[in-house]
Amino acid sequence: MRLTFLGTAGSWPTKDRSASAIAVDTDREEILLDCGEGTQRQFFRSSASFMRVRRIFLTHFHGDHFLGLPGLVQSMGLNQRTEPLDIYGPPDAEEMVGRALRMGYYTQRFPIAVHPLRPGETVELDGYRVRTAPAVHPVPALAYRVEEGPKRGRFDGALARSLGIHGRDFARLEAGESVRVGDRVVHPADVIGPPRPGRSIVYSGDSAPSEEIRRLAHRATVLVHEATAAEALEAEANTWGHSSARQAAELARAAEVGLLFLTHFSSRYKELEPLEEEARIVFPGSRAARDLLDHPVLQE
Repeated sequence: MRLTFLGTAGSWPTKDRSASAIAVDTDREEILLDCGEGTQRQFFRSSASFMRVRRIFLTHFHGDHFLGLPGLVQSMGLNQRTEPLDIYGPPDAEEMVGRALRMGYYTQRFPIAVHPLRPGETVELDGYRVRTAPAVHPVPALAYRVEEGPKRGRFDGALARSLGIHGRDFARLEAGESVRVGDRVVHPADVIGPPRPGRSIVYSGDSAPSEEIRRLAHRATVLVHEATAAEALEAEANTWGHSSARQAAELARAAEVGLLFLTHFSSRYKELEPLEEEARIVFPGSRAARDLLDHPVLQE
């Protein structure tokens, strides 16, 4: 699993930051979280590929989170795409995505299905699922949790060797077979620990501090949370359905996440280090995302 930040800007892009979009490589397929203006060009500048995108999850329908959709879909068609594309979003998704995809003259060369989601719904997919929670924003908005299924427990090599396991018997145990060592039968459960939670990524989209998002993010591997403003402008940011870097860090700490990436920065902030430091005071595992940053999401 890998994150690629395609755009980390707030309400409008800057010369250094594109509008909101994050590619998530699940190994099986690429998914896209939001699709702000310029997303297709950011793909060309990144290590990700828009032709591998199988699903798009839109948090809400403010322009900086979905206006890249028509261009991206048309470019997919021009590159001879035939695979279907699924687009998910808040309850108004069918109307809003339909409007966007009717812009201009082009030939749709592949199937597109739009799936409206209510807060609290879960989408079960191949090897992973996507859970939703309501965001606190002036328009219908969702936060998403992308999580893998449970992983097999860790193989204890030292214990296996102490039981006399050697050679190909290691592989047989890891494959789920029992092996005989002298008079004893060693079972996989003897040397493999209990199942572990899969990796998970939570994306807030645009939101003021939210208890629902805190619950959604509980013990996530990575939380990507908006940080539109610094603490000094927190009250104003909250009024418009946004959070400060400090508030994002407070939520990350309360949710016990592994790592916090800040994103959706107001154009007033030319340098991000002050926002990053503000968050790290509260949650040391905070990091300001930059456009085109790649981050592998590692199993704990």
